Amino acid sequence: MTGLEPSAGAAERNVSLTLHRVIDAPVEAVYAAWTEPEMLRRWLAPGNATVVRAVAEATVGGTFLIEMRGADGRKWLTRGRYRDVVPLRRLVHTWRWDGSDVETLVTVEFEPEEAGRTRLTLTHARFAQEEARDEHVQGWTGCLAKLGDLWPA
Repeated sequence: MTGLEPSAGAAERNVSLTLHRVIDAPVEAVYAAWTEPEMLRRWLAPGNATVVRAVAEATVGGTFLIEMRGADGRKWLTRGRYRDVVPLRRLVHTWRWDGSDVETLVTVEFEPEEAGRTRLTLTHARFAQEEARDEHVQGWTGCLAKLGDLWPA
């Protein structure tokens, strides 16, 4: 299930995306996948890219860092700081690609569902342009597919 809700306007720095997923695992496991570096390495890179380094100091002011490598050897690095951490409920951190001046904001919300499942809502906001948002929709869609695959049905 995918939901994409572009921001209300295309005003600069007010472009966002929201994706919804129901993950076949309890909140504790899904939250751990977002906060434990060894778990992040297993899924937080789209397509055939891999995570070669992950830092998740999930406390307010703590560091968030993901370094990805593509099959072609290209590297991408994003980093940020946690702004809000409510264990098992919500994570908010900044997101800035290495070499970019644009800092965006990622919010991940976790809600328990029946049968030990988790409703995950990811909002990535403050893109400078719709094109950047659209690229991240593709990237996040690939990453969230890998996340869901961590718990086979």
